[in-house]
Amino acid sequence: MIGTVGVPAATIEARLESVLELGYDALSDVPRGEICLRGNTLFSGYHKRADLLDEVLVDGWFHTGDIGEWQPNGAMKIIDRKKNIFKLSQGEYVAVEVLENTYMQCPLVTSVWVYGNSFESFLVSVVVPEKNSLEEWAAANEVKGSFEQLCKHPEARKHVLEELNYTARKHELKGFQMLKAVHLEPRPFDMERDLITPTFKLKRPQLLKHFKECIDGLYREAKVL
Repeated sequence: MIGTVGVPAATIEARLESVLELGYDALSDVPRGEICLRGNTLFSGYHKRADLLDEVLVDGWFHTGDIGEWQPNGAMKIIDRKKNIFKLSQGEYVAVEVLENTYMQCPLVTSVWVYGNSFESFLVSVVVPEKNSLEEWAAANEVKGSFEQLCKHPEARKHVLEELNYTARKHELKGFQMLKAVHLEPRPFDMERDLITPTFKLKRPQLLKHFKECIDGLYREAKVL
């Protein structure tokens, strides 16, 4: 059961609810959907926030917001968060954690944050490059400078973007899931700047606040390319 959250407890019923607009079908050969739980041992509600309970409790089923996948051995694997899904201006839904996990397969990067503005039709990203790989590329292509300087170099940014989208094509991502522009961040995302949790999960609102100027610049840049 490595990589899963195990099987449901004996006192809990668990089921998946399809999220068809996002491509998650609870009745497919590989059942995927939002994890819903029911049972007497569940929590009774949110303290002084009955309105929140109404949002997540439907017909006795607690909607967790996690997208899960049943495994052949009966265990559950969490593959996404429903709340980390947004819609672009032309109506396409983006499951951002799935994309980030895909782009992380690129050997040139160590961290990836994908961002999409609902008023725009494309995605941009802030990535932390893999230092040795970027420096090796720079040496082979006679691009001079420190790691910090390389992260600002137009050719380095172009190279990383091309490699990221090569990874995307290799994993058969769709056109709207490709990246149009990328910012190379030399400093790893850290708790000191409140950009990640103690379990290394991305804190998206804080990332947007911290990199707001970069994101705005990426959108301006991509529109003139």
